[in-house]
Amino acid sequence: MATILVVDDDKNVRFLVHKNIQEEGYHVLQASGGPEALELLGNNQVDLAVIDVMMPEMDGFELTKQVKSNYGIPVILLTAKGQISDKETGFRLGADDYIVKPFNPKELLFRIQAILKRYNKPSDSVIAIGEVSINRKNYEVQVGERTLILPLKEFELLFYMASYPNQVLSRPQIIEAVWGLDFNGDERTVNVHVKRLRERFSSLTDDITIKTVRGLGYLLEDRQE
Repeated sequence: MATILVVDDDKNVRFLVHKNIQEEGYHVLQASGGPEALELLGNNQVDLAVIDVMMPEMDGFELTKQVKSNYGIPVILLTAKGQISDKETGFRLGADDYIVKPFNPKELLFRIQAILKRYNKPSDSVIAIGEVSINRKNYEVQVGERTLILPLKEFELLFYMASYPNQVLSRPQIIEAVWGLDFNGDERTVNVHVKRLRERFSSLTDDITIKTVRGLGYLLEDRQE
């Protein structure tokens, strides 16, 4: 079963979250702040982090930035703030979901389950297709001898599609996996990001290509299979 890291300076919130998700069989680690959370992440295999935004020493935004940069695991932000600007900041830093306090513990559990399901991909952090290597540990894409650093959402989209090569993925599936349940945009966002990936890779390699499956969605074709 997955290991969940709960980071909140309020011990009552930690207890509530811990109790509810542990009852579902998850292994739970607790931290009262950013430094303790980073220490736990360095010593344990963690599958998802639930992080409070308003914390002393290191706020949840900074912690999320470090978690996404160094560990590449999904993050749910937990906060009393509900302003759109705070949500925007969290999502720009790579947060996968955002829940405003007070919250129903069952809702948090459902969101954890949904995100872990979306992240159900090969256990390795590196996907190799021909001369293309997609590394989730450092968010680099290697094409032959050339190294690419993609914008975060382009990288997440590429990694997600490469996790399911030669499978048709619908636009709603892609939005949920890459942008999360609270995404307020539309399917044109997917179209734009797919177009950018095509433009980047069309002149670099023939090993992968993203095809449009009319009326259904997109398919990343692994031409090595």
